[in-house]
Amino acid sequence: MNQYSTRQYIIAGIFLSVFLIFLVRLFYIQIIDSTYKYSAENNSQRYVTIYPARGLIYDRHHKLLVSNKAAYDLMVNPQELREFDTASFCKILNINKEYVDKTLKKIKDYSKYKSSPFLFQVSDTTYAELQEKLYLFPGFYVQARTLRQYQYPIAAHLFGYVGEVDSSIIKKNNYYQMGDYIGMSGLEKSYEEYLRGVKGVNILLVDVHNRVKGSLQNGKLDRPAILGKNLVSSIDADLQIYGEKLIKNFRGSIVAIEPKTGEILAIVSNPTYNPSLLVGRERTKNFIDLRNDKSNPLFYRAIMSKNPPGSTFKLLNAMIALQTGVAVPSTTIGCYHGYTAGPVHVNCHVHPSPLDMPHSIQHSCNAYYSVLFRKIIDEQKLPRNQAYDVWRKLIMSFGLGQKIHTDIANELGGNIPSSNYYDKIYRKSWNSLTVVSLGIGQGEIGLTPLQLANVACAIANRGYYYVPHVVKQIEGIDTIDQRFLKKNKTLINPEYFDTVIEGMYMAVNGPGGGTATGAAVKGLDICGKTGTAQNPHGEDHSIFIAFAPKDNPKIAISVYIENGGFGATIAVPVASLMIEKYLTDSISRPYYEQYLETKRINYPVK
Repeated sequence: MNQYSTRQYIIAGIFLSVFLIFLVRLFYIQIIDSTYKYSAENNSQRYVTIYPARGLIYDRHHKLLVSNKAAYDLMVNPQELREFDTASFCKILNINKEYVDKTLKKIKDYSKYKSSPFLFQVSDTTYAELQEKLYLFPGFYVQARTLRQYQYPIAAHLFGYVGEVDSSIIKKNNYYQMGDYIGMSGLEKSYEEYLRGVKGVNILLVDVHNRVKGSLQNGKLDRPAILGKNLVSSIDADLQIYGEKLIKNFRGSIVAIEPKTGEILAIVSNPTYNPSLLVGRERTKNFIDLRNDKSNPLFYRAIMSKNPPGSTFKLLNAMIALQTGVAVPSTTIGCYHGYTAGPVHVNCHVHPSPLDMPHSIQHSCNAYYSVLFRKIIDEQKLPRNQAYDVWRKLIMSFGLGQKIHTDIANELGGNIPSSNYYDKIYRKSWNSLTVVSLGIGQGEIGLTPLQLANVACAIANRGYYYVPHVVKQIEGIDTIDQRFLKKNKTLINPEYFDTVIEGMYMAVNGPGGGTATGAAVKGLDICGKTGTAQNPHGEDHSIFIAFAPKDNPKIAISVYIENGGFGATIAVPVASLMIEKYLTDSISRPYYEQYLETKRINYPVK
């Protein structure tokens, strides 16, 4: 091979190498590295997310409760940013330069190519002024969206609130991007996938001055947003408003349910707040203020507070005694100002003695249920732990000791301690006397107000309940979740409920009086049971569960008033008024309303 041929091959090799380098680089730019693609597209195209309006929420009578109002977010695309008059920009938006610098740095750190929100929820007035001068601020544009609007300042905990997603939510669900909103609590969280709808997108052509010149391919590639689905709730708005009015001076809750369906008619938690406080640009500030409030208005007592049920729990122990065969309705037990066994003494109030089972409910005898609970543990001809586990299993069949799995987010379960728990606490050296306080609803038992109302439903239905829920209907969906349509049967035979219901009826309407005579309303046949739960942090808690009418019940209710004293003091009048309001749409005892309006409780400072 001569020298000329060698030089020829070298030159050809150099050209081939250069060609391959360019080819590889072109492949990298076009296929591997999207930087240039983003840069080119962002210089000519703008992807504008179209946020759908969230679904509306109605009450059971189709009265609008939650709607939407227009809002505007100021967006920025870092790739399109140019030098601009910061002073003029800040003046229009009523912000400072520190906010501009800090926010732009955060946005650029997140992505140099993707648009991100710069300022949320710009007002209509500011939006109008900004729109005229937006061309002076390249890289910025306005995106329309909606905010929640409440027709009544009620049910803040139930509805919940909507907030901006964070990085942890985005990692879990790729539907969401920075700047998106999501339901954070209540129904907004539980039904997020229905309420949020589906985002759309418009692809716009823009010039070098960030001015919109039209749609890409005449909008053929645009995707319309799909509106969120509307919800029809089971809430009776008038009853909810009335309940919030009745306990506005107290810390506590009201839960009212339709027994035949499990539909929640009203669910009140106080202290509460106006749901509008957690909407708009002031949401963060207001949330911090609410969180720092010592009365804890953000705490959803109705589904999260776990307290002793007090004497309302006697109803369950009565039925378990009948179910296990350790007692019959005519079983009589004497009371001598309480129950005493060795070092243990359980106090009781003055009432007739001895009493059979229905009359023990009418007068709420502590001695009766201390003896009865010990009989359940000691007279089943089973080892102590097994007898206790039988008792616990029957208790839990009422939906206690666990979450009920309602459709309201953040529900907590209650507590029915296991025999293993007591084995650990007492090193297996315990007996029925050690835990006798369980007989009267004290000790380690903890129930939520929602669970107490569900117990009232199960008794009203003579042995079954439906999981309490708030949503009756979802737009475009044939049926709600099947778990809300399933009949859950307790492990107590139906015939044993009659004895307990007779006692509840006499507690309200019986001759000789009972612990809940203040609940009686002529013609409504209210059946109820008071409770007074001991409280180491002040006055006892006032409790009442009830249902009405006695036959074919239409409402079951629990009222739990912290530090309210005896069950008859506050819980009874509240529940009685709620029942009368729902069944008759009127009130025959305005003096009860006046009493609750002026009643005050000195709550301990935490």
